[in-house]
Amino acid sequence: MNIDYSICQALSFNSAGLKEALIEYDIACQWSLHFAERVKASQSLVLPPDLSSWLSAVGKFHLAAHILDCFHKYSLNFVAGAGQQDGEILETLWSCLNKACGSIRAMSKAHRQEMLDDLMRDSNWKKLTRMGELESFSPLDIHLIVQ
Repeated sequence: MNIDYSICQALSFNSAGLKEALIEYDIACQWSLHFAERVKASQSLVLPPDLSSWLSAVGKFHLAAHILDCFHKYSLNFVAGAGQQDGEILETLWSCLNKACGSIRAMSKAHRQEMLDDLMRDSNWKKLTRMGELESFSPLDIHLIVQ
C-alpha cells in the first residue's frame, strides 16, 4: 500500500503531459502484477490523467537474486529507451553512511534524522562541487570522490 501511494505521488508530481513511465523497483515483478486494479479500487490512489502506459523493471543488482523467469521480463537491458543504467543509485549512496552507523545507532530519533540529513547534504555538496574535476564520470567515479 505504501509503495502504491509513493508511486502514484511520484508520477503525479510535475507530470503534465506525461504519457509513459518507467518504474524501477527492487520487487517490481511482484508489485506490478495487480497495480492497475489496486489503483482503480482505491479512493486515494490516482494516476495522472495523461499517463497511458507504464513499464516496470528491476534494477540489475536485485534482478540477479530473482528467479530466471524475471530476467527477460523485467531487465533494464530490454527496455527500449532506458539506456544503460543499473537502477540502484540509492543503494550505492548508502555505503557512505556505514562509517557513521555506530554513532547514529545510539542517538534519539530526532537527532538521528538530523545527522542523516546532514550526511546526505554533505554527500550531495561534494558531488556538486567536484563534478567539474572529472572530464567524464561514471557513478563509480562519483562514489570514489565522495569517499
